[in-house]
Amino acid sequence: MMKLVNPTDSSQTGVNAAAAQQEAAVELLEQVRAELAGLELPLELPAADEARQTTANALGQLDDYILPRWRSLDAPLLAVVGGSTGAGKSTLVNALVGHPVTRSGAIRPTTRQPILLHHPQDADWFESTRVLPTLSRVQGELVKDNIPASKAGVAPETGAITSLVLVADPAVPQGIAILDAPDVDSISDDNRQMAGQLLAAADLWLFVTTANRYADAVPWKLLLDAASRDITVAVILDRVPAGAEQEVAADLHAMLNREGLANAQLFVVPEATLNELGMLPPDTVASINEWLANISDDAAGRAEIVRRTLNGTVRSLSERLTTLAQAVQDQHDAGEQLGDDVRSAFADAATKISQATSDGTLLRGEVLARWQDFVGTGEFFRAVESNIGRLRDRIGAFFKGQPPPAIKVETAIETGLQAVIVDQAARAAEDADQRWRADPAGRQLLGLDDLSGVTADFPAEVAADIRAWQGEVLALIRTEGAAKRSQARWLSFGVNGLGVALMVVVFSFTGGLTGAEVGIAGGTAVVGQKLLEAIFGEDAVRRLAKEARNALEKRSASLLEGQQRRFFDRLAPAQADAKRLEALAADLAELGTQGGTA
Repeated sequence: MMKLVNPTDSSQTGVNAAAAQQEAAVELLEQVRAELAGLELPLELPAADEARQTTANALGQLDDYILPRWRSLDAPLLAVVGGSTGAGKSTLVNALVGHPVTRSGAIRPTTRQPILLHHPQDADWFESTRVLPTLSRVQGELVKDNIPASKAGVAPETGAITSLVLVADPAVPQGIAILDAPDVDSISDDNRQMAGQLLAAADLWLFVTTANRYADAVPWKLLLDAASRDITVAVILDRVPAGAEQEVAADLHAMLNREGLANAQLFVVPEATLNELGMLPPDTVASINEWLANISDDAAGRAEIVRRTLNGTVRSLSERLTTLAQAVQDQHDAGEQLGDDVRSAFADAATKISQATSDGTLLRGEVLARWQDFVGTGEFFRAVESNIGRLRDRIGAFFKGQPPPAIKVETAIETGLQAVIVDQAARAAEDADQRWRADPAGRQLLGLDDLSGVTADFPAEVAADIRAWQGEVLALIRTEGAAKRSQARWLSFGVNGLGVALMVVVFSFTGGLTGAEVGIAGGTAVVGQKLLEAIFGEDAVRRLAKEARNALEKRSASLLEGQQRRFFDRLAPAQADAKRLEALAADLAELGTQGGTA
């Protein structure tokens, strides 16, 4: 956990303590920003879209408000004027400065570009990208009817707002800037998005509504967000008919109390006739101007507004991180489940391959026929079955002279083993594909691709690996035979002959066979085993069989891993750590409680 400076710690007081706290806070917030910037939520889980939007909003607020404000605690306040379509925001802003500076009219939306009014001596604070860094600055000039003229600030391709018009006006109290934002319920998506962004960057809100629309849902959603962040809010009830002021104001005040905004300032602007410049009478907004002037004159009061809004925003960010930590955990759990689905399918394939290569299943059909061709006639096996104990004495006579070539047995083993591995890998891929398609996140990862079978080159890859394994088996025979005194004797059978005998021993258990095949395969295995024991000894044969089996299982596992990798390549490992996000959320909660002081 990051160590935050306690402003009440007697060992760290005054300017040094405040500076240390500010440095620690900025360091923490930059760490949070880096974590959020790298946060990926790739799986399409039910709450993933909302979590991605939460991440984007949190990053935006860090860049637009939290980090700039913590770095510049003594900067002027940014008061954002927001509200519903047609609430009279632009008319109100014009009235506050005493002359037209923003466009008002019947065509909606009238506020197409956000206009920031500031005192000339506060210009340096806003001309840089200290706040709202994604918006370029455009200097506005008061021209005809005092309406500021500026160059383009809207992207022609998308209509998105890309700039902020700055207007220096001595009528604006020093220490406060007023920003006229687009409608929160604008018909333009870009305007609504910009309104939300600007309100999130505010130190205080001037929220404008009307006597007819103060209960609308959209404004209240934003006001509730303001309540959750403990932001300073002034609600301006505009266009109130004569005689209805008390009744409407009382109703709205009661609503504010119920929703946790009891401390919000409430101003009533009566319905009035506009002059030829579209201006309200000055007395209709006198109380609002007085309130703003008092804030301007009170440095301690401004600092308290900053502290309150900043702390509330940081606490809100802490809550967002806690939510995102759960989203990250959900992604991790879902990814683990998808991974387990694949691992389970291919583990089952590995088990079945192991069974098929140890229970005698391979000692049938073509493999059995080629082995019989190699060791002799069927009558020999009948003799073996009737008197297996005399086998050792008869091996030398049976193999009198040069044994037949073993290559056909090796080829039959390769073909049979290849069929088993390819079949089980295909079944595993089909199983994994079906499991993923039953899961929305898995379907999204698969897209239109079909992974329900093996790759085209897999059979050839399996065949090559089997031949490589057979080569390992022959190498085991050579190594073992080289150390034996009976080297001449085992050489008379040939490395390949003894090698295929060892392969047969590896496949020797007969649990998978029935009927006559059990006896034949049993005799087949015993022939190979007794032949090898006669040459190398019982312990050596057991060790050789174990080494050969381990080598085969290792190669089988590697082959299956290559096929399941196609699934795991789509399942990106989680970069974010839910525990790390939770720890940062706890640090933010502590920071939001301690607060900043200007």
